[in-house]
Amino acid sequence: MKKKLQNPYVFILLISAVIFMIHYSIDLVFNVVTYYSLFFIYIFHTISALSVAGVVQLVYKNSKDHAGFAFMGTSLLKMLAAILFLLPGFLSDDKPSFTNILNFFIPYFVFLIFEAIQVIKLINKEETPVN
Repeated sequence: MKKKLQNPYVFILLISAVIFMIHYSIDLVFNVVTYYSLFFIYIFHTISALSVAGVVQLVYKNSKDHAGFAFMGTSLLKMLAAILFLLPGFLSDDKPSFTNILNFFIPYFVFLIFEAIQVIKLINKEETPVN
């Protein structure tokens, strides 16, 4: 029995859209004033998640044993990119509030969980025997 492979890129784009709509609705209901644009936060997370998935897929295709290391390395780079994304707010006179920081880090960890699940599925995927 063959298992149907899920395309991680479509999954990331779909999850991004759904989470963004939910997050945007919550911000509208509670009238949250954001320092960082919610749209750009999700653009950052989507691009970084697609990049992580692409690098891990590429490494898995060439060397299956090193896919986990590729995930760890790209996660580190993603963390550094997140710091660079948030740096202008921390250096400005008008500091972002705790709510604004949560607006960034809650989706960051949600995307990180989805990336980890995708990598675990990829690494633990059983090889189908050739008949």
